[in-house]
Amino acid sequence: MAAPALTETGHVIDGDLITGEGDRIDVVNPATDEVIGSVPAGSPADVDAAVGAATRAFGSWSTTSVELRAEIVGRIAAGLVAHRDELAATITAEMGSPLSFATKVQASLPAATSKGIADLLAGGYSFSEEIGNSLVLREPVGVVGAITPWNYPLHQIVAKIAPAIAAGNTVVLKPSEVAPLNANLFLRILAEAGVPNGVVNLVHGTGPVVGEAIAAHPGIDMVSFTGSTAAGKKVSVAAAATVKKVALELGGKSANVILEDADLGKAVKIGLANAFINGGQTCTAWTRMLVPASRHDEAAELAAAAATKYTVGDPTAETTRIGPMSSAAQRERVLGYIATGLREGARAVFGGDPSGLPDVGAYVPPTVFADVTPEMTIAQEEIFGPVLSILPYRDEDEAVAIANSTIYGLAGAVFSGDQDRALAVAKRLRTGQVDVNGGAFNPVAPFGGYRQSGNGRELGRYGLEEFTETKSIQR
Repeated sequence: MAAPALTETGHVIDGDLITGEGDRIDVVNPATDEVIGSVPAGSPADVDAAVGAATRAFGSWSTTSVELRAEIVGRIAAGLVAHRDELAATITAEMGSPLSFATKVQASLPAATSKGIADLLAGGYSFSEEIGNSLVLREPVGVVGAITPWNYPLHQIVAKIAPAIAAGNTVVLKPSEVAPLNANLFLRILAEAGVPNGVVNLVHGTGPVVGEAIAAHPGIDMVSFTGSTAAGKKVSVAAAATVKKVALELGGKSANVILEDADLGKAVKIGLANAFINGGQTCTAWTRMLVPASRHDEAAELAAAAATKYTVGDPTAETTRIGPMSSAAQRERVLGYIATGLREGARAVFGGDPSGLPDVGAYVPPTVFADVTPEMTIAQEEIFGPVLSILPYRDEDEAVAIANSTIYGLAGAVFSGDQDRALAVAKRLRTGQVDVNGGAFNPVAPFGGYRQSGNGRELGRYGLEEFTETKSIQR
């Protein structure tokens, strides 16, 4: 289970595996620093070939029946279930997510989201409606460029490809070069499910080369990108020359607003778990815990005590709750933010010191900061590691103001003893999704952000419709 299922891969263009010529990109296990595989460093020529294959496949695929597309996406979901363990092992090996989490979430959530799309189509979703004397159609956009990140590599791939092909589009996919091996496994699942050659094409490579070529290509009709806000801006600029449709799912700095009537122990425990999930490498992580000033020290003590249970180490060990960061570069980024927090006056009530961690691997100390103020760097910028900031507030209005005080607006949470009050505060948060009193993730609800967290929505009906154009026919 610890070894990746694939150690060497290639592009997949029009159904053919292409090993590529020239440079290759090593895939490194961040827990061991060992090279476990490689992928070709793709070029604009590879992107052009993939776009050509997708363009040729579009005519026939876009005219297939909704029933057939629903059946095929359903088979993809079943294939993901069947290959869950090898997908989980591969993801753990290439980006360090603990194997238990990789199995339960990384490799299982994509099956749920793709099944949701298949069930939506099979349940009678209509791509047309009558408005007065107009027939309004939702038609496929065309060739979609999908650019995905390393933190939830398979989930982000499936969240784009399942609805895109369900709507009748064809796809050119560029996965993250940090965690690319799962993408080739997924292409095998697509073939097993009966997805025709050319409908989904895979080109490996870096963002500045392959990602930019996809965003700028005149044969790409839409780009769906998930990644950092800085990279998303570059995608938008590259795509602007051809005025193509762009959907962006970017960074976040989500606030967990704990009101004074909440069960503080429960809210802190759930909030810390959310902040540390996937080693904190989650765009929706509640990395800012907002608590009443009178209970700040109590919340800090509770959070520090809860953090002791987050064992750091070998991601294949059953007891591990936080594995390595995805890469050495990510480790240095997180350590830099921890140092900045200390320098700016935040108080580390847990962690903060990297000593005592494994000698090999991209490990960081899970850290809880108290006495954090809204203007501090660690309260404004996305760290993407297991770092929680606790901020005090005077009253509900200030809590909402602090929650809305960053450039982001992706997720958030509210805890209160009064469900109606919590809902009222949730409605005041300028963010794409809010969990009230620990509400569970819904794989068919719309997912996306406000402001510099992006635009567009993924998952369920909203995710499907993102990959369509609207046409009115007057009669």
